[in-house]
Amino acid sequence: MILIDPPSVPRWDRLWSHLASDTSYDEVHAFAAAHGIPSRGWDRDHYDVPADHYDAMVAAGAVPVASRELVLALRAAGLRRPKAQSRD
Repeated sequence: MILIDPPSVPRWDRLWSHLASDTSYDEVHAFAAAHGIPSRGWDRDHYDVPADHYDAMVAAGAVPVASRELVLALRAAGLRRPKAQSRD
């Protein structure tokens, strides 16, 4: 299933959502490509999607979930790839 969280991450003068799959990376890559999300939006385990694309992603079938729910779904599926912890 394709999941999307609310646009709440500020960056580059915009708010961003995260688009992910709880099934496979192939599923989210195919969905993103089919709906015009550029590959440069891929960030380890999700796509960053600008707020102005949120409604279109939901209309295309992405399921709206809370940010925490999206992370939990990625973890449960074994698809979560967090940023490496920096070593001081």
